[in-house]
Order: sequence, then structure tokens, then C-alpha cells
Amino acid sequence: MIAVITGDIIHSQQAETEVWITRLKHLLANWGSAPQTWEIYRGDEFQLRCNINDAFWRFLAIKSLIKSQENLDVRIAIGIGEENFSSEKITESNGTAYVHSGRLLDDLKSNGHTVSVKTSSDSVDRDLNILLKWSSKDFDNWTVATSEIIHEMIMNKDNTQEDLAKKFAISQSSVSQRLKRANYELIVETNQYFRKKISEL
Repeated sequence: MIAVITGDIIHSQQAETEVWITRLKHLLANWGSAPQTWEIYRGDEFQLRCNINDAFWRFLAIKSLIKSQENLDVRIAIGIGEENFSSEKITESNGTAYVHSGRLLDDLKSNGHTVSVKTSSDSVDRDLNILLKWSSKDFDNWTVATSEIIHEMIMNKDNTQEDLAKKFAISQSSVSQRLKRANYELIVETNQYFRKKISEL
């Protein structure tokens, strides 16, 4: 079983494409090579294949990266399933994970949510999507400053608050406040719950 993350950038026309696309490419390149593991296509859509245990954390890494740029957000569909055919281009690969993810992104565009998951189990989908709807109320309202801190924590779990204070040239108490406001501890717990539910498939 694999996870396929399909997404598109919200308000992409209102931002400097070169800035977000360069940063997104740099992020995706951490996880594999294009166009086999990931690809950006049709201007502002992208697809990434990953291990099912990494799916929620990678979604958050992408979300926090995009939201650290003013006025931008991202819609993300996480499909969990099989890969029956692996092409040299991810957009030509096939299997239930790809079908779930592609169809789900279309649904998200029409229902106004920013993240959803589709697996082969209706009960797992129901549990996880209720969780995602609640948590998205938080994620969708991240400020640029919160997004930057979350992104650094996700990309490097060994970051200390001192490291972050130096990087952003702010006090350690400011770092602590931002992590609290972002409910970082709860995000870590949500990731663990997500992985546990997926392991039940």
C-alpha cells in the first residue's frame, strides 16, 4: 500500500509563481526525484507518492511551506491504496491510491474543504476526515509566522526552541508562544493517530 498526495495551490494567480514553485520543488526533492516520485503540472497542481506512514506529516510540510507565503493556501487529497502500474512519470502511474487521490481533489474543489483522505475503508475515512475537518480549522488559519515555525519543526524534529529563536531572530519565549498557538503537541498526537488508523487497513 502507498499514499498518493494530489494537491493544488489556492490563489496561485495572486502570488509570484517563481517563489512558491521553487520552494515547493525544493521541498518535494527531499523525498525523491521528479517525475517518478513527484511532479508539478498544469501550472499549480502537483502529485507526490510516499509511504503511508509519512502521508500526514508530508501534507503538513507542504501546507506549512505554502502558507508561509502571504495569501497562499493549498488543497490536498490523500489517497491510500495500491499501485498497480508504476511509470517513469508519476502522473502516468496507476492504482487505487492514484484514483482515490485524483477523484478526491475534484471533490475538495467543489465542497470547499482543504484536505481529505480516501482509503478502501469507509469507517477509516469517516474517522480520519472528521479529524481533518476539525484540525483544518486551525491549519487554514495559520499565519505566515506560525507556518514558518511549524515547517521548520516538521522538517527537522531535532530543532530546539533555541535553534528556532536563532533562525528567526526572535526570543525563545516567542518561539514557545508560536508553537503553543499552533497546538504543535496536538499536531504530533494527530500524526500518531493518523498512522495508527491507516495501519488498521
